[in-house]
Amino acid sequence: MNTDSEEQEDELLALDSIFGSGEFVRNESKSSGEIRVSVELPANFTVVLKEGQTLRKYEISFLPPLLLNFELPEHYPSSSPPSFTLTCSWLTNTQLSALTAQLLDLYQALGGTVVLFSWVQFLKEDALTFLDIQNVLELPNDEYEGQDTPSASVSEANPSTSSLLSSSSSGELDQTGQGAASLPVPTREPLQTEDEILSGLTPSQILMSQILIYNADQKQKVFDGTVFECSVCFMVFLGSVCVQLSECGHVFCRACLAEFCKVQITEGNVEAVTCPQADCTASPTPAQVKSLVGDDLFSRYDRLLLQSSLDQMPDVVYCPRLSCGSAVIREQSGTAALCSVCRFAFCVTCRKTYHGPDDCMGKKQQTVTDDQGDHMNLPESHEGIKALLDDYANGSKERKQLLEKRYGQRILLVTVEEIMSEQWLATNTQNCPHCYSKIQRDGGCSLMTCSRCRELFYWASVAGRPAKGSRGHF
Repeated sequence: MNTDSEEQEDELLALDSIFGSGEFVRNESKSSGEIRVSVELPANFTVVLKEGQTLRKYEISFLPPLLLNFELPEHYPSSSPPSFTLTCSWLTNTQLSALTAQLLDLYQALGGTVVLFSWVQFLKEDALTFLDIQNVLELPNDEYEGQDTPSASVSEANPSTSSLLSSSSSGELDQTGQGAASLPVPTREPLQTEDEILSGLTPSQILMSQILIYNADQKQKVFDGTVFECSVCFMVFLGSVCVQLSECGHVFCRACLAEFCKVQITEGNVEAVTCPQADCTASPTPAQVKSLVGDDLFSRYDRLLLQSSLDQMPDVVYCPRLSCGSAVIREQSGTAALCSVCRFAFCVTCRKTYHGPDDCMGKKQQTVTDDQGDHMNLPESHEGIKALLDDYANGSKERKQLLEKRYGQRILLVTVEEIMSEQWLATNTQNCPHCYSKIQRDGGCSLMTCSRCRELFYWASVAGRPAKGSRGHF
């Protein structure tokens, strides 16, 4: 083995030990390989795409790597440089040509010594400065076509991401025996689903999209390998078993956050599915909630969250049919509402079949007259109605028949049902002192939390004093 061969083998072994399998791939059959070079970005680095009058800006931490495909000729490093191809998705052909020329100049400057590691360091640390790219990378606009725009070929920039539109430039010297043909760039056909997804986008939009995807993937890899302390159980975990809320940046172990969300959803407090950190109102994304609690609880969460939103809308009422209960948008100019699901037209005031512009009580009395003949009107006072119903409920058979003939059997039965409902509500519910929603308690402590406005209040006993020894549930 001559000196050049020994130096080539030593250099390839050194590269294999320095870089991981995701950065350096060696071709064992000959002295060649591929190096993926991740360029170091300054803080607050921004990628910009101009589309007509719209300027899209995204702050990123990682750009897809440059691909350096090389082959070492017989007389490298003594008298010949490596034959190579430099490929990148986000640089123009002109920029790649400038980098290629600089790499060849570096070989000449080092005077016939191994150069691959020096090339990698230059591309990693100094490529942006050399190209006069400071804190902003402006992607080429699709309106300007030519040699300076990324070509239409597709290269496998990173096997963990989608294929990227790429530009490439080959390293060549003059025809004095020091140059060599460049290696072909490995290519692959895009997946069919990827073609369908990208078919409606311009090349620049595709490039921007895939830069953002790569950036997100790399940030997740960094997060997965970082150690965090869970703010709930105060134990230390790798980021791979943690969840970070995007709104506030707080990190929790997956088990603690999942249990917290499950409890809130099971109890119906979907508005409490927020950051467990004290005084933080940020919320996990729907995708995070679904991954934490599973499909069944997420369906309940989604439904209750919609219900809570509708409850806070003043123009939304619910269909009074027990078999339906769908949300209905009411007309502010009247009291009529039509359910779009079961087609039931009802009065938003009394929740009965719509009776026209007449008041609800007058229509109820008129309906009884129309259905059952001429009957007497019910007493107007609440006390009078209560006395009549007591008489009807406790009277003899003959007395009941007399009252039914006088007032109508259906109206008496309907009124009894309504009075009983009102009595049950009066006995078993109280209004929230803040939003006046009806609240039911089935036991527990007297300190309550309103499920609508989330305000705290004490459940008052019949005597007006706080009750003790019971647990609240909504």
